[in-house]
Amino acid sequence: MATVYYYELSERSTLEDRIKGTRAILEAAGFDGIFAKKDKVAVKTHVGEKKNTTHVAPQIVKVVVERIKRTGASPFLTETSTLYKGERSNAVDHLNHAHAHGFGYDKVGAPFIMADGLFGNSEVAVKIPGKIFSSVLIARDVVYADALVAISHPTGHIGEGLGACIKNIGMGLASRKGKLRMHSTMKPRIKAGSCTFCQQCILWCPEGAIVEKDGKAFIIEEKCIGCGECLSVCRFDAVEYNWGVESAELQRRTVEHAFGVTIGKKGKLFCLNYLTDMTKECDCMAKTQEPILPDVGILASVDPIAIDQATLDLTREKSGKDLSTASYPNLDGTIQLAHGEAIGMGSRKYTLVRVN
Repeated sequence: MATVYYYELSERSTLEDRIKGTRAILEAAGFDGIFAKKDKVAVKTHVGEKKNTTHVAPQIVKVVVERIKRTGASPFLTETSTLYKGERSNAVDHLNHAHAHGFGYDKVGAPFIMADGLFGNSEVAVKIPGKIFSSVLIARDVVYADALVAISHPTGHIGEGLGACIKNIGMGLASRKGKLRMHSTMKPRIKAGSCTFCQQCILWCPEGAIVEKDGKAFIIEEKCIGCGECLSVCRFDAVEYNWGVESAELQRRTVEHAFGVTIGKKGKLFCLNYLTDMTKECDCMAKTQEPILPDVGILASVDPIAIDQATLDLTREKSGKDLSTASYPNLDGTIQLAHGEAIGMGSRKYTLVRVN
């Protein structure tokens, strides 16, 4: 049975309340004991898409960074490129956006390293005992980091019902090919109207499956292996996929990628969920959102399954509906938890330790 630490917050907590709670829960949960001197510690957070204001604040991330430094370890903030167009679709734009949202070294005290490289294709195939995948594609520098701290902001999610720790590390730390494998049920095709025939996809396709047709790139489906390399190098949004993977399958695939992130971090993983400013949509949405539930508090655990189960339980206890149900009542956000437990990633059973 896992242990989940809980620092309770008022229904509309302030930044100062959250900073105080962060310090308290890190102390209570034995945070320092995870790291060894000179460890390279990846701190996964989410800087929020353009106009998003409800993501975990950089001032809170700074508290975590400073605590890691006290142990003699070396923390770095990390993220990966998104599949969709926006402020975070490549390393350069993502880092510029992160700095604009207050996540620069001058504000947080740690460098920001894109774990999947310039275009999202720096990756490692990690073997897992999955039911869908035998190996998953994870951002390279996360795999090679000595330890991982996942700072997550639970919200609803349009595809998964719940977007919390599992989604943050599963979707958030997979390479672009890994993200593609989670989202897509068919091989890519070229949108002729968007293609400029720059030929980068032809150059980088490992199977020679992309050719010229009527002055545009064209994918030969029979030769395509669905690797997603064309997506990584296309800069004109000319590669498209079927995003219609049903929710249950998307959740299971996300969990298996999350397992690929954590499987090599035994004793070196720490998860924080901030049940504050919880919105219907995730922080990837480029818009300002209003919370749909009152603040609950801060959770900490070394078990990502348990911390997300506690997230649902505590939001239900506080509001009568859990976060997933309040956001998307037609989706079952517990599928990811059941699948994670089934493949041995963690436990839905936990002991709740109240810090305050």
